[in-house]
Amino acid sequence: MKVIIQIPCYNEEKTLPMVMRDIPREIPGVDVVETLVIDDGSTDRTVEVARELGVNHIVRHNGNRGLAVVFQTGLDACLRLGADIIVNTDGDNQYPQAKIPELVGPILRGEADMVVGDRQVTQIEHFSPVKKVLQVMGSWVVRQASGTRVPDAPSGFRALSREAALQMNIMTKYTYTLETIVQAGKKNIKVASISVKTNEVTRPSRLIRSVPDYIKKSSATIVRLYALYEPLKVFFYIGALLIFFGVAGWLRIAWMWAFDEHMNWRATFQGHIPSTIFAVLALVIGLQVWLIGLLADLIAASRRLTEDTLYRVKRMELEMSDLRHHGEMIVDRLESGPLSPSQLTAEASPADVSSGNGYHEPVSVTEPENVMRDA
Repeated sequence: MKVIIQIPCYNEEKTLPMVMRDIPREIPGVDVVETLVIDDGSTDRTVEVARELGVNHIVRHNGNRGLAVVFQTGLDACLRLGADIIVNTDGDNQYPQAKIPELVGPILRGEADMVVGDRQVTQIEHFSPVKKVLQVMGSWVVRQASGTRVPDAPSGFRALSREAALQMNIMTKYTYTLETIVQAGKKNIKVASISVKTNEVTRPSRLIRSVPDYIKKSSATIVRLYALYEPLKVFFYIGALLIFFGVAGWLRIAWMWAFDEHMNWRATFQGHIPSTIFAVLALVIGLQVWLIGLLADLIAASRRLTEDTLYRVKRMELEMSDLRHHGEMIVDRLESGPLSPSQLTAEASPADVSSGNGYHEPVSVTEPENVMRDA
């Protein structure tokens, strides 16, 4: 069982040593614990500090590409490095690294495939009252959209099993936290939470520049994701609202015609041209929205097939790499002496292959000291 702890970093030369200091080197039930730093185009000594601290793997972006891209880069690198469990923490030392064994516990016990650290935002002293309310409301909206029970959706302190990581495809550029929970809910990935307390603030948040900006971007992300995974519902509700107004407009016109003895249909329409135009447009646009919803639902079905294909391709790549590694192990054993049939069978056991243990293929190593660069 191999756990890789990924640490997204952007100019974190001062805080990275604090993060590395508290990361546990041994976890009960885990054979190997490694660290991975994803450098998002830092302009300080983040990479040099990571080397000095003995980080096992480093991936570098040529420029700053944002937190969501960094998270996906980390997942891909961890999978290719043979991780059975991936832990994500921040380079600013916001989260308590000592809680990592507790974070991966539900995955080790088979109780969940994703575990999110609940920061208990109402108890965080440096959060303003407005920010606390927004965080609580935002988490409630994400729970409704995803069908999960995650109490702290924006928390980046989380662990994923290999199976969950294989199914994650980050499409937004702002933040991965909300999207991964919505994806987990829609893909029936079991999600659990543990309570944690954050460390002292080391620097202002780079993600939340202002409250209005955070509300705008987070709301847009949630709406987009819900429309992506439930397009028929979204367009049905919008179309139903328009059709309701259209029908109400026609009922109003019919009511006036029925109870006005001095008016006929022509006179009624001529006397209420704006209302008639509004009713017609509302009905036509509402029906068009329903048709768009049907098309969007068909596109969503095609996207689900594409995601399933991508998942299978990723899984095949990992299994082929595991087979190649097992073959190399057998060759090494043969060079030291012949193997009996039972030993040969044990070396190539399908159970070992499917578990993913022992896969150590490097990922696009283009620089010395195990530093990888994302083109």
